[in-house]
This record gives sequence, C-alpha cells and structure tokens, in this order.
Amino acid sequence: MARTVSIAAIMADTGVAFGTSGARGLVVAMTDEVCFAYVCGFLQHMADIGQFTPGRAVAIAGDLRPSTPRILAACAAAIRHMGGNVANCGFVPSPAVAAYGFAQEIPSLMVTGSHIPDDRNGIKFNRADGEVLKPDELAMRAQTVTLPDLFDADGMLIHPDDCGPLIDVATPYVARYVDFFGPDALRGLRLGIYEHSAVGRDVLAQIVEKLGGDVVRLGRSETFIPVDTEAVRREDQELACKWSKEFGLDAILSTDGDSDRPLLADETGTWMRGDVLGILCARALGITAVAAPVSCNTALELCGTFEEIRRTRIGSPFVIEAMNSLITDGRTTVCGYEANGGFLTGLPVEREGRVLDALPTRDAVLPMIAVLANSHRLGVRLSALQGQLPARYTFSERLKDFPTHESQALLTGLQEGEAADVLNRLTRMFGHLSGAAAAFDTTDGLRATFENGEVIHLRPSGNAPELRCYTEGVAMERAITLNAQVLAMI
Repeated sequence: MARTVSIAAIMADTGVAFGTSGARGLVVAMTDEVCFAYVCGFLQHMADIGQFTPGRAVAIAGDLRPSTPRILAACAAAIRHMGGNVANCGFVPSPAVAAYGFAQEIPSLMVTGSHIPDDRNGIKFNRADGEVLKPDELAMRAQTVTLPDLFDADGMLIHPDDCGPLIDVATPYVARYVDFFGPDALRGLRLGIYEHSAVGRDVLAQIVEKLGGDVVRLGRSETFIPVDTEAVRREDQELACKWSKEFGLDAILSTDGDSDRPLLADETGTWMRGDVLGILCARALGITAVAAPVSCNTALELCGTFEEIRRTRIGSPFVIEAMNSLITDGRTTVCGYEANGGFLTGLPVEREGRVLDALPTRDAVLPMIAVLANSHRLGVRLSALQGQLPARYTFSERLKDFPTHESQALLTGLQEGEAADVLNRLTRMFGHLSGAAAAFDTTDGLRATFENGEVIHLRPSGNAPELRCYTEGVAMERAITLNAQVLAMI
C-alpha cells in the first residue's frame, strides 16, 4: 500500500541528512526506500522551480563503493516513478555528470560518499543550471512524497531494475581539457597516476596521455579506499615518496573517491595542500576574483595577486553563492576553490584564443592540469612554484567517531560571552601553544588567530561524526605539530 512521508521525517528517523555535499548516511540506513524518497523529493522541488516535467531526462552516475550500484538502481526507479527518463552516465567523476547535466539543461545526481569510508554513502544533487544550494536543500527537506508499494519489509525494492543504456559523458569531459590546454601541455613530463579506487582513475590517465604526458599507473585497487585530500593517510604519504624516487616522476596525480577533489604531489612525492593548489591554479588561469572558505591558507591574501577575495563557510554551495555574488558585482574572471582542492569556475576562462566553459561545481582535473602545465611552461619544478608563495602552511586532521553534539558543545562553551571573554578563554586553552589570542571568526566553526600569526580552527564535520582541526603556521612542521597538540588536548 502506498504511503506518504516527509523528507524531514526520513532525515530524523534514519540519520541520512544533508551535509556539505548532498545527503549522506550509513549504508544500512540508506535503504532503497529512503533513496527513492530523496530522489522523489528532489524532483518535486525541480518541478516547483520549472526544471523538471514528466518525460524529461535526469542524469545519474556513481562512484566505485560497493553500495553504489544498488542505490543507483533505486534512484533510477524513483526517476521513472516520477515520469522522468533515466540518462545513465555510469561510473564517472562527479564533475563529468554535472557538466553533462548543465550542458543538457537537465537535473542530475551522483551517488557517492566522496572520501568517507564505504560503510557510508550519499547522493549529491544538481539542478539543471548548477549545484543544489542551501535554499534548495531546505525546499527538498520540506517536501512530502508518496511512496508506492514497491518495497519489502526492509525497505528494499522487491523487483529492482537496471539503470538503462549507458551514455558516454567521459569523452566530452576529456575533450574539455585537451581542447583548452592543447596536446603538448604536458609533453616530456613523467607523471604518476595514483589510481586506488577513484572513479575517475581511467579518465584522468586518458587526459594526461592526450596532453602529452608519460603516464605511470600506480596503486590500483578493487577494494574501496577512503582517500581524503584534506587529511592524507600516512601510507599514501609514504607511497608517494617511494613512487617518486622509484619511477623518477615529475608529479603524481590522484583524486578522492568521486574524483571531484584533487591530490597532486610534487617531484619529491610531497602532496600539495588543496588550498595552495587553488591559489596556484587561479594564478595560472589569470583569474582576478576568488571565493574560498575561511579554512583556506591566508597566502591567498598575502600573495597580493587577486583584486577581490571573499571568504565563505566550508562547502561548495557557499563558495558558489560567493562566486555568483562576484559575478553580479561585475567581476569578469571568477573562480572558487576549497581546502580539499576542488576548483570551481563561475565564468568561462579565455587563454590564447581558447575558451574553457564555466563549471560551477568541484573539479579535480582543472587545478592539477593547469598548475602542471604552467610549471612546465615556465620550466619550474612544482616545489619551486609553490615556494614562490608567502610562507604560510596549513594542515588539517580529524578526530574520528567524535559525536557531533560533543563538537557543538565544545565550540558553544568556547564562544560564550562577549568577544573579550572568548579571546581570554582561547588564550587560556591554547596560549601555551600559540600565545595570546588576537582575533576569532565564527563563520564556520571557531577559527582563532593568535598574536604570533598561527591559526587554530575547530569545526564539526558536515559529513560524518568527526571533529576537524585546521592549523596554520609559518612552517609545515609547525602546522602539523600544532594540529597534533590541539587534537591531543581535545
């Protein structure tokens, strides 16, 4: 028998909720019925704003974690139930399916948990004209959907169907970069591709080869590996150094699970921070106006390259809102990036008569290729290119299995009272590490700047029960040590 349920009630009952990148939760909670309901709510909202009608296509794709095929099938069933046609893009990078949806002016979705372990998964939704933003999430949360009698007692489809014939979205995604950078952009470079379980591993290798690079494939895994570009695992740090020496590599390229966040190592095998990569990419592309979260390296301001900078909360929806605001204010070259390295373009980028269309969603390929191509053109190693920036270094790590309510209680306690009270409290807590607190920012979590210039930033994760800690100092070793000291205290 059909039943009616609200998305808000599903969120409360299952814990599958919106974070910084779509709806995410434990796989055991993401039953077919729950995923079906979310997609119905999404399409009802798209219908409300005139972006979906029966007979219209909806693009879908997924990453390589074990639960993704089942969830994709449930999403496809929901699209058909709502009268839509399934445009099955298969297992491709999140920006590839998003770019296809934007080009076709149709809604799209990506089944992915990004970098988090495979006991969790998620669904990232895109409008026909851009990512789903926070007002869209609120509208989806308010939807009430009617679920048909298609599920068993465990919430699984009784007769699951496939997702239909595949559409090739990888080829135009590859051509996007080859056409813009040209076939000789990476000519003569020996480049490792750390494949692990990234959905875009083959696409990335194809792009590098078509740009003239000599590809060495590394570390392919058929078991899902949760690679977090903001908190690189020690084993991945050691592997990169080993591979760099063993194969004589100029750089190593990789991504997270759904290939929208980059991971680039220099010629020594040292992984570059995503916020540094963002600065270097924006400079390489000649962009003058930048939106970036408060967690990103302050070398963005200190380098003196950019005419306007807007700091945001963490998450691509907030970066996109700031990019849109910059465009509205008349800026002609606009980008955004995140600490995880994901790079977004708000307007087309022009260079030597070639045009790269805007892609206002996180992309892993553009920042890696743009910086590598610029380094190659200048005849400068990646490490030296990074050394041209002001000496500011960031590091991030997290406490796993740290309940969100405990993170929130910690920050609430630190932020109570007047500004002077907060500064005094921060000094009492962290003064033995960094001296007196000079300023603080509550844009997203609690970000404290100390008189010696060091930064300690605490924030509950939007994707998992984790407390993230971001630190910044004048040396990488200091940023790492400070981070460890803060987390040990907590």
